[in-house]
Amino acid sequence: MWMRGKHGGGSVARIGRTILLSAFLLIPFADARAQTFQEPDAFLAETFAQTVPEPQLVDITPEMQRDIGRILRRTYRAQRLRYWRDAGRTVWILEEIGRYRPITVGLVVSGGAIDTIRVLIYRESHGWEVRHDFFTNQFKGLTLDEQSNLTGRIDGISGATLSVNALRNLARLALYLDRAVTTSR
Repeated sequence: MWMRGKHGGGSVARIGRTILLSAFLLIPFADARAQTFQEPDAFLAETFAQTVPEPQLVDITPEMQRDIGRILRRTYRAQRLRYWRDAGRTVWILEEIGRYRPITVGLVVSGGAIDTIRVLIYRESHGWEVRHDFFTNQFKGLTLDEQSNLTGRIDGISGATLSVNALRNLARLALYLDRAVTTSR
């Protein structure tokens, strides 16, 4: 029988309250790693000066799936991707896994070169430094060579290697997709 009092069940109740309090304190942190730096709709509105064109779809052929798989270094199964086009540029909102969770990135390709790359939503616990201009500005003006590699070097960030690789691969993917939709016109 549990007893309350000076030497009874008080410590059990205290432990129970501590466990319960700990559980409630951890709940807000379950998704605390997801940091939204800019909503995708806000990125589109900013990119297109408030007049966002209707999204278009690119059908991903089996050959494109293989190429994209090489770019991302993993199997790619999507059948279609959404993008926006206006005045000689394409805009892509793409996701790639950093270490464990997806990183949502907005990319603008103009004239076959990266114009803008911005981390919109970051869900990892480490490597968030890739969202800063000092890193993303390295991509401006880069294009793809014949082997689908970026034409310039991207300096890494200590402790953020997987996030750096994810953004590098997404830049390559956006350039590849831009080439696919602009040559098919």
